[in-house]
Amino acid sequence: MTRREALAGIAATAALSFSENSFGQTQTTAARAFAGQHQPKPLPFDATKLVGISEKLIRSHHENNYTGSVKALNAVEQHLAGLASMSDMPAYMYGDLKREELLRTGSVVLHEMYFANLGGNGKADGSAARLIGQWFRDQGSWEGEFKRIGNALSGGSGWVILAYDLQTKELHNYWAADHAHNAPFSVPLLVMDMYEHAYQMDYGAAAAKYIDAFMQNVNWEEVNRRVESLKI
Repeated sequence: MTRREALAGIAATAALSFSENSFGQTQTTAARAFAGQHQPKPLPFDATKLVGISEKLIRSHHENNYTGSVKALNAVEQHLAGLASMSDMPAYMYGDLKREELLRTGSVVLHEMYFANLGGNGKADGSAARLIGQWFRDQGSWEGEFKRIGNALSGGSGWVILAYDLQTKELHNYWAADHAHNAPFSVPLLVMDMYEHAYQMDYGAAAAKYIDAFMQNVNWEEVNRRVESLKI
């Protein structure tokens, strides 16, 4: 039996034991932290109107990858709820579930931010453009680095994240190898998915073409809203 199979078996047993209390009565609620009731958000734009990114790709990305992450996060949280009273469970097995919780949460959050910052005309202006100018001198310099990071991640997985760090009070383009790699105390302002599922259907291995298409569809109104929420 593999470690993953053992973990699944223990989680299932825990879920059954959690369903009844000492009087044989069914427990119907779990701690809010383990409720597992997340719901996928609909696409915030018309998927037929993106430039260079097909409706088929966007809908597959949303319905399979993002919605799949929402379902996985719910399953992980519900397993954690079932394990609440199992103090004798090996710590490394519980740690595996907590790692999955972190990864699935990151996937859900970053995908929601990704879809929300698509559907625009790609023309930066307003508070986001001003903030970028303060830290990168001009839009072209910022965009050049943002795209370079994306190309560095091509052929694998990860995210490019323009984020403001509340601790250092700095704006940076961050490289993220997976859903769990985020600079501490940073607030994502613009995110680009560089997992192959974000572009392979349209561009195959030509990730650079997808990156160009992504930039043409950025919803800078949403990015401006995120910047203004910082109140800096």
